[in-house]
Amino acid sequence: MTGSSGTRPAAFAVWALTRAVLLLWVTKVVTPPGLDVTSDVSVIYHGWSEVLRSGTYPQSDVTWQYPPVAALAVLSPGLLPFLDYATAFFVLAFLCDALVLGMLLRASDGPGRRAAGVWVWVAGVPLLGTTAYARYDVMVTAVAVAALLAGLRHPRVLGALAAFGALLKVWPALLLAGTARGRATRLAWSTAAAVAAALLLVCVTAAPGALAFLGFQRDRGTEVESLGALVFHVWRQFGWEGRVELHYGSLEFLGPHVPLVSTLALGLSVAAFGWLLVWRLRARTFGVSTPADAAFTAVLLFTTTSRVISPQYMLWLVGLAAVCLVLRESRMGWPALLVVAATGVTQLEFPIGFVHVVSSDAQGLTLMFLRNGLLVAACVLAALRLWRDTVVRAPGREPVPEAAEAALSRAGRADTPASAP
Repeated sequence: MTGSSGTRPAAFAVWALTRAVLLLWVTKVVTPPGLDVTSDVSVIYHGWSEVLRSGTYPQSDVTWQYPPVAALAVLSPGLLPFLDYATAFFVLAFLCDALVLGMLLRASDGPGRRAAGVWVWVAGVPLLGTTAYARYDVMVTAVAVAALLAGLRHPRVLGALAAFGALLKVWPALLLAGTARGRATRLAWSTAAAVAAALLLVCVTAAPGALAFLGFQRDRGTEVESLGALVFHVWRQFGWEGRVELHYGSLEFLGPHVPLVSTLALGLSVAAFGWLLVWRLRARTFGVSTPADAAFTAVLLFTTTSRVISPQYMLWLVGLAAVCLVLRESRMGWPALLVVAATGVTQLEFPIGFVHVVSSDAQGLTLMFLRNGLLVAACVLAALRLWRDTVVRAPGREPVPEAAEAALSRAGRADTPASAP
């Protein structure tokens, strides 16, 4: 059903209750189960903010693996000078969470819309636990959600926000994968290129070390929660002589054959890009939900095949799944549910059961196979549905490329920006 006034109070009540629990956890008023994940904010982020305030990027710190605009997220607690750094960061994460809820509630109202996406966000974020507020990914996800919703009418806004998001954490560049051919793509992609170039120029001239993250990312290996890590989790049961160590900011497997598996993971990501390119060339039907469906599928593919699957990556997928499911036309329902389930399992493996993951015991193996298995299943299903709905015209789905192109052309000619629906 479409979004309704009855959805709003129920969704807001559940959201308020679950977010109150998250705030109590991250501020340590109540002690959550598992490892303390807030030290990344109070120690690492805070330390980076001090370096950034000195006029340079943390170019000597290999754990700084983020594009230059990420400095804004790290410095953002300065907007609340009456709070200590960590508390200010958590409050800002909460406000970004609230912003996403508001955007989804508004988008769920009207013909062709539904409330399912609102509930994906309301339920998905707390399933990740304290990690949701103890990383800056909720801020990036808010930008991505705003980009996709605004892009329904304003491709230039989609392009600008995708570029800004990409310079916060790279992956929002994939939001442009599903723009309709023709004017919509020209407007979105050209705007994204111009905004990205301008932002990069500002960052590079503002402080040294803006591009240092590129080398640090290149040298990362196979993180213990990744799909490729399953090889070593199993192999350890049969005497593999490697080890787990903190490496480039995360716990990675080090030892025999790790470089080979890391290379194979990169090969999977290249294959995913190849499939996405073939899909883009073969797609014939671009509907209202195609940009969101394609963005969700693309980010899902690259997240699952990555050498690193940090727990906070699940926020990206929950946010994109939520946008898909506010659009009645989208057929990403099952992939979205698989992602929500994987998010819940992710909290069980980190921070609650991370010691079992690191030791590759039976519980750790079960959690990793379950979480990564859910992601692989979501990838396959999302890719198949996207292909069927856009390359092989689905029964009952009207071809809309001409109508969509005309509507987007009218929107592109509008001089006054409007809010996302």
